[in-house]
Amino acid sequence: MSLFNWPRNYYQSGGGNPYVGYVVFGDMKQPLNLSASKYRSDGAPQGVEISSYTAERQAETFRFFLAGPFLKALNAEDPALAKEVLGQKQCVVLRGEVKDPPTLNYFRDTLGLVTCLLDQGGVAVLDVQIFKWWSPVEWHKQIFDHGQAYPRHHVVIQITPEEGNKEWFHTRGMRKFGRPDISVRGVTSQYRNAVIELCNRFIEMQAFGAIVSEGQEIRMASLPPGMKAHHWGSVDDLAFNNVHIEIAWPVKGNGAP
Repeated sequence: MSLFNWPRNYYQSGGGNPYVGYVVFGDMKQPLNLSASKYRSDGAPQGVEISSYTAERQAETFRFFLAGPFLKALNAEDPALAKEVLGQKQCVVLRGEVKDPPTLNYFRDTLGLVTCLLDQGGVAVLDVQIFKWWSPVEWHKQIFDHGQAYPRHHVVIQITPEEGNKEWFHTRGMRKFGRPDISVRGVTSQYRNAVIELCNRFIEMQAFGAIVSEGQEIRMASLPPGMKAHHWGSVDDLAFNNVHIEIAWPVKGNGAP
């Protein structure tokens, strides 16, 4: 059947390849009954692989997703769900890279596939890029049932304290859209809300295909003039696991905080 497209209304080619990574824990039924109409999915997008692991046969890989920052996030978010996940013996991993797509259909297909896995025995899903866990109920409510992409649901804005009562605002998750994450350092309380708005604008704009050019000036009435965007980093940067855009404040004395 023909599925509705998820367009990228600001798409420009050459922005990068999206990388998706999800892990579903539970005793999933086999073979998977993926209804295209029910799950809005044509199956795994080209470049995305589906692998099954068990605690008995692939113990090292299986336990990798139940340790470190992944387990810390699960225990913090939902201790009851953590107990249920830790009792599972199987997981299915969806991961891979999609070549610079002009639509978000790859994302639609991936989300539908994850939903199908949850409906057929999955007890929880992990988004490995943002260290976020969902129960089946929360996944349906926040991610699938509304039938839209909603990039802000898939990207997190993290806030890290800095010296001098300032903060560092930085995102994670933009790699799943093939676009850089966002970083703004040295944020004072005066500009806190404005920087959050800036991050959300960049999340939406880039997820739907736009490319931020090197040195692009930031134009927001709630921020000082002269701020510029600069491309930095690599996927090996543990703060992002992605390249990122560093938003630089203007030179001191020109409205800088």
